[in-house]
Amino acid sequence: MTAAPSNTDDGTMARPGGATQPGIATNIVWHHSTVTRAARAHQRGHRSAILWFTGLSGAGKSTLANAVNSALFEQGLACYVLDGDNVRHGLCADLGFSDADREENIRRIGEVAKLFLDAGVVVLTAFVSPFRADRRRARALVEGGDFFEIHCAADLGVCEQRDTKGLYAKARAGQIKEFTGISSPYEEPEAPELRIDTGSQSLEESVAQVLTYLESQGVVPAAGEG
Repeated sequence: MTAAPSNTDDGTMARPGGATQPGIATNIVWHHSTVTRAARAHQRGHRSAILWFTGLSGAGKSTLANAVNSALFEQGLACYVLDGDNVRHGLCADLGFSDADREENIRRIGEVAKLFLDAGVVVLTAFVSPFRADRRRARALVEGGDFFEIHCAADLGVCEQRDTKGLYAKARAGQIKEFTGISSPYEEPEAPELRIDTGSQSLEESVAQVLTYLESQGVVPAAGEG
């Protein structure tokens, strides 16, 4: 059985496996649930996973994540979308778009996604998450095979042409500072589990690509197994 996290003398939180993270809370220990992730998977007939959709604004992350979510729901899976804009209305309402705030935004989402994973849910996160280091940290929170990075790979020109929120035009005009792709960098995934050309292929093709991959990884039951 994996050891529970505990406080260290320097105020950091020791987690299973020996990793530590800074914290100000003291005298706390990890409480293990009596209902395990494995038990939830057995009851529901599917395992949980984190589907991490990343890409430029306008690349189709939220659109694809929600379409995949609907398809999974129709198959009877427990699933939920964490959307970048929605989260900034509450959990991350205190954060801006500086590099430091972006890092904290993704740190929080990684921790929330980890809770969904333990709860037996297929959680789909739709965030620009522009920095590789932040995405690596989110991946490192969970075991191998639980985190699937999905790069929505529409290029900048396509995203600007769509510009459904008018953000690129504002960024070009200097009205929005630190805008990813214009005045702040986007670091493309080097080895994502899936790269989807959301700039050219249809939404239906993109959804099918994700579902086929999830079947191959045992996240979604294959046809006839439900």
